[in-house]
Amino acid sequence: MPSSEKHPSRVPMWRGAKAAYTVIAACISPLAIGGFWAYGQRIPKNGGLQSAFYAYRRRDTSQFIMGLVSLLIIVNALSSFQIYAMPMFDELESIFTKRMKRPCQWWLRVVLRAFFGYGVFFLAVAIPSIGSVGGLVGGIALPVTLAYPCFMWLKMRRPRKYSRMWCLNWGLGIIGLILSVSLMAAGVYVIKENDNKFQWFKPK
Repeated sequence: MPSSEKHPSRVPMWRGAKAAYTVIAACISPLAIGGFWAYGQRIPKNGGLQSAFYAYRRRDTSQFIMGLVSLLIIVNALSSFQIYAMPMFDELESIFTKRMKRPCQWWLRVVLRAFFGYGVFFLAVAIPSIGSVGGLVGGIALPVTLAYPCFMWLKMRRPRKYSRMWCLNWGLGIIGLILSVSLMAAGVYVIKENDNKFQWFKPK
């Protein structure tokens, strides 16, 4: 996006980010609230809301609706994978461009993305209990989203000590670190509990 002093790119980008996260919140929040209101503690730990829907609504819901729900979940998973894997796709293309000294062609991009997708799928099937490591990995990565931006802002802007923004950023950063440590502790506990259930190539 072109940027200049008169028309900085951060203004439309900030508007786009706010609009995008508003749409995400508008889509996900009603689903989470409605799902918990409908099923509550009956939602299984593996499978989430989809498993609860199939377990409790299979008999009184048409096959068309059940198939449509499954189709929407597949579309959501495929779309999300493309977004979250984009940094890896860019890295693979960058490595190819640096080594071969030429741009990455479209068919090679397709091949790289397909092989990466198959590799991730293979790992998911080969190590089905890798989901229990998710809490630990999420706890390690959580400060990047919740804590580091606050501390970076404090380092760059250097607001007056004990001002409103200084207190807000310090508070949010510390809360983010506390949540991260709590999530890592929970992740270690889950790994320890599921240690004896680890089996290769036996997804549940």
